[in-house]
Amino acid sequence: MSFACPWCGEHNELPLDPGEFGQQVVMDCAVCCRPIEIDLPADGEGQPAIRGEGQ
Repeated sequence: MSFACPWCGEHNELPLDPGEFGQQVVMDCAVCCRPIEIDLPADGEGQPAIRGEGQ
């Protein structure tokens, strides 16, 4: 899955693991290194909610 960083706007890649559906994942932006929270949908359908930590 590709998405834009909420902090700097650069594109990042998140490999989707079906075991993570319904959970929140935190990863650092590959460019600006700021934390990004990603809420994955429980059923694997739809778009994940992406936000900067503390936003």
